[in-house]
Amino acid sequence: MIQITHLREKCIGCNACVESAPEYWVISKADGKSHLKKAKHKGRYYNLNAPDFALEENLEAAKNCPVNIISVKKL
Repeated sequence: MIQITHLREKCIGCNACVESAPEYWVISKADGKSHLKKAKHKGRYYNLNAPDFALEENLEAAKNCPVNIISVKKL
């Protein structure tokens, strides 16, 4: 199991996360920022627990994020 964390308020809507992991990320039509699908909002962050097979693509999404607002860790 992995945990993906996103600080959405700092998103610039570059689409890098969507390109890396489209099953987990989408750009919101409302404000142009990325959204972590099915994530739970807690404080300033959005969190999602995902299966281990999602690790590589979400690590790539975190690495490609120009504002470094995505983190991925193994639980």
